[in-house]
Amino acid sequence: MYTAPIAEQRFVLDTIADIAGLSALPGFEAATPDMVDAILEEAGKLSGQVFAPLNRIGDTQGAVREGDEVRLPAGFADAYKLYVEGGWASLGAHPAHGGQGLPFVLASAVQEQLTSANMAFSLCMMLSQGAIEALQAHASPALQETYLTKLVSGEWTGTMNLTEPQAGSDVGALRTRAEPHADGSYRIAGTKIYITWGEHDVAPNIVHLVLARLPDAPPGTKGISLFLCPKFLPDGSRNDLRCVGIEHKLGIHASPTCTMAFGEQGNCVGYLVGAEGAGMRAMFTMMNHARVNVGLQGVAIAERATQGAMHFARERVQGGGKRIVEYADVRRMLMTLKSSTEAARALTYLNAAAVDRAHAGGDVEAQGLADLLTPITKGWATDLGVELSSLAIQVFGGMGYVEETGAAQHLRDARIATIYEGTNGIQAMDLVGRKLGQGAWQPLFADIRDFVRSLPQGELAVMGPYLDDALGALESATAWLRGAAPDDAGAGAAPYLRMFGVTLGGWLLARQAVAAQARLAAGEGDPAFLKAKIATARFFAEQILPSATALLGPVTRGASALYAIPEDALAA
Repeated sequence: MYTAPIAEQRFVLDTIADIAGLSALPGFEAATPDMVDAILEEAGKLSGQVFAPLNRIGDTQGAVREGDEVRLPAGFADAYKLYVEGGWASLGAHPAHGGQGLPFVLASAVQEQLTSANMAFSLCMMLSQGAIEALQAHASPALQETYLTKLVSGEWTGTMNLTEPQAGSDVGALRTRAEPHADGSYRIAGTKIYITWGEHDVAPNIVHLVLARLPDAPPGTKGISLFLCPKFLPDGSRNDLRCVGIEHKLGIHASPTCTMAFGEQGNCVGYLVGAEGAGMRAMFTMMNHARVNVGLQGVAIAERATQGAMHFARERVQGGGKRIVEYADVRRMLMTLKSSTEAARALTYLNAAAVDRAHAGGDVEAQGLADLLTPITKGWATDLGVELSSLAIQVFGGMGYVEETGAAQHLRDARIATIYEGTNGIQAMDLVGRKLGQGAWQPLFADIRDFVRSLPQGELAVMGPYLDDALGALESATAWLRGAAPDDAGAGAAPYLRMFGVTLGGWLLARQAVAAQARLAAGEGDPAFLKAKIATARFFAEQILPSATALLGPVTRGASALYAIPEDALAA
């Protein structure tokens, strides 16, 4: 089972996201301390009592296609109804469309809970949230009135339709067509694959956002427009679109991954979202939101796997009546799970809070930080989701390798997060090829350097040299990559993203340790929790941060070793 880590989430919201500061920004006034506490508590109940019990059922039974329809296992529709009735879909949406106008970072904390409880199910909510973001920013008032309010309430769900058989990461190669119609709408024709929650039975209508190309559009991404294609049209009739297959996957079995056929009868009605040729701009609004939430999936699965491993280690007796939690090697694994999960959570919440400050306050520096952090959040946190769910299986030993304990499901579910919404290799290349040129890393590095210098003497000072070494390596790697040839930069991109993530994780945990020590000195908070925060930060500094320093060589050695073996010999 799953228990939402509410105390941990609240602490990160306070110390890293500065939720109190966010509540002072226009539009976020409702995020009072009492409101934040109530939301976390009630979402925790929904996650633990309603979503989590369905996780195993969803994995074993999965989504089933029956003709053009897709059925979810018993209990999913009822759980979704409770989600809608609780108003959870509207947390971060604008009040003008029926939303509650709360910060994205608070909505992200709720999404973390739902994802830990049931990742496959939570994808339905995540895609709808992205659709809401895209329509809020780019849709006409008429489209917003008809579709956005239904998405915000949760009555309808949304999808994102990019990928085609020949157009995966290369979105510009898509072939789906959009023909203008006399009534101002369009007729969409084409096939999309890997469409998450593209068909299901938990909501009465599905709003598909579809990338397509107009007849006279130029090639590549500049010729792509975005269209809204509902499953059911405003008059109640069924649109000419259907699910023609669902994938049989390694994990997230209760998330229907659909092949969608649009316009087989030549009459799939679509409505333009934004301007013609501006589809990628509109879709990136959705994708950037989704990438932070996918990073959050890494955190959520790591949390769920960690909870399982902790419980098992405290119960499992081996070696003459000794529980395995008492062995140093098991403690090392458990501390790695705990500290890495908390580091990734802090990074993800920092990222989400930067998005909030950029949107609500028009903060240019915050926008730069959000842009910089997004590929790191998506890449590093989802890598950790896979690594930590695997490590949790190691804690279980042979019991983790069999399905009955549930540990294996977390690893199977986590694996997709490093792939979709832009593979982690693409995230790394985006970080090096685009984000470094925008300069947001400079004030960030200065903040970390100032923090290291200001660390108080005593127990916390021990972390200083490790942070200093990691930051020094990161600065050197950054300077090298900015002057590197494209292939050399590409060769160093993935280890650089990891170096960046680990360094940020160490810094953010150290910040929490400082805050924890201050609360202890003031006699505030739970002493056991606060002491654990300090110990966790120290473990990460001593045991994990040195790996960032060690990555300087792999980042800066260039691409020559990658091409030293001819292709034919490589494949021999």
